[in-house]
Amino acid sequence: MKAIIATWRNGQIVPDQAGDWPEGCRLRIEPLEQGALGIREEDWSNSPEAIGDWLKWYDSLEPLEFTREEEMDLAAWRQEVKAYTMANMDKRVEDLFR
Repeated sequence: MKAIIATWRNGQIVPDQAGDWPEGCRLRIEPLEQGALGIREEDWSNSPEAIGDWLKWYDSLEPLEFTREEEMDLAAWRQEVKAYTMANMDKRVEDLFR
């Protein structure tokens, strides 16, 4: 039996998906931690070996390189986002005061 994720809404548990549990089985319900994504601070190892492993992994990464076409597409997308933001800025400010 695997766990599922649910949301508490209006005093009821609303599952994100159906569970594959047998009818009548007991469940444990508890809130998920609302911390940052990824590993918890107390689970992070700062030993010299762990730091060396991390540095070895980091050094193995290849640089991210864009083609000229990809750079132009990215610049065009940024311009579209900027134009949209500028065009809708007044509406967003007005919505703050409603």
